[in-house]
Amino acid sequence: MKIGITCYPTYGGSGAMATELGIALAARGHEIHFITYAQPFRLPAFLPRVFFHEVDVGRYPLFEYPPYDLALAVRMHEVVRSAKLDVLHCHYAIPHATSAWIAREMLRETGDDVAVVTTLHGTDITIVGQDPSYWAITKFSIEKSDRITAVSEHLQRETVNAFGCTGCSVEVIHNFIDPVVYDRARYPGALEGLVASPGKVLMHISNFRAVKRTVDVVRIFAQVVQAVPATLVMVGDGPDRGLAQEEARQLGVADRVQFLGRIDNVAPLLASADLFLLPSDNESFGLSALEALACGVPVVASSAGGIPEVIRDGITGALRVVGDVDGMASAAIAIVSDDEVWARMSRAAAADARERFSEERIIGQYEATYEDALAVAASRRHARTLAMPPAAAVAR
Repeated sequence: MKIGITCYPTYGGSGAMATELGIALAARGHEIHFITYAQPFRLPAFLPRVFFHEVDVGRYPLFEYPPYDLALAVRMHEVVRSAKLDVLHCHYAIPHATSAWIAREMLRETGDDVAVVTTLHGTDITIVGQDPSYWAITKFSIEKSDRITAVSEHLQRETVNAFGCTGCSVEVIHNFIDPVVYDRARYPGALEGLVASPGKVLMHISNFRAVKRTVDVVRIFAQVVQAVPATLVMVGDGPDRGLAQEEARQLGVADRVQFLGRIDNVAPLLASADLFLLPSDNESFGLSALEALACGVPVVASSAGGIPEVIRDGITGALRVVGDVDGMASAAIAIVSDDEVWARMSRAAAADARERFSEERIIGQYEATYEDALAVAASRRHARTLAMPPAAAVAR
């Protein structure tokens, strides 16, 4: 198949997953075309059967806010026609699925068509999509997609509850990991020289937005380090980084907290960690937690959103209610202070990630979804042909 993929190319779980999906599909013989405003951050400079098409947003004095969605629709239309794409796979309902619908309507003018698959990741449904300004267009874009997927059962329920999805169904296809990339044994000593103090390594990776509760990460660590020698490694950047740094100073642990900034290849770092912290207000899935588990790193997290679908409480990590800093700290201490408990959880984490979220399994689900979407598009074309006057149908 020839598949166009549109995602947000910057730092974040949805862009990472969409890029890894494209790379995996290309490895299975499909032709992949990324259509977005910048090269996805996890996309290497060159891969066989992988192409990148930049969306150029014109800058005109008339537009205070340049219309990216329209520029994207035009670029999608161009790439579908020039590369003869079979499927447009949009990650996030708005504006990506909206732009895909516009592109498909433009294609109809020349008798062409393309299947549209939309994957919902979270904030497009839980925050942006439920804003009254965007609710109607989000619902419309979802329902006009040929197939809709969500990355967790939690997000599937949220979508149905918020939008109803009349005449459509939302299939759950979880995020995935490449077991080779997230093999702990591949990366000995990745943090050597970065972590000066001895002891356990606790880690957090995110975009440092308020929903990630990075200040809670520091508070949890401040309790852990009183019981167990440890270092906290914070990977990423964002608006709450300053707050987390200030909290570390206030709690007297700043010398044991390392802020590494944005790093695209996180597998070597995770492979050097002993525990991952994810106390988020909400996560539609929790891709960073899955990547940690795959590296054999137990996770202490909040029991919010789709996180319980990833972490098995007491087996691969520990779940506590949002804001329960004391409970998360106690769970973290219990895991990292007992080598036997840690080893058991580490083995279970790596095995569970590979069994339930393997690349092979998930990519197969997406391929089946593409086939379903192509069947829907074919049926639509057939119905349109039947509705045409005989002379027009022959001309097409």
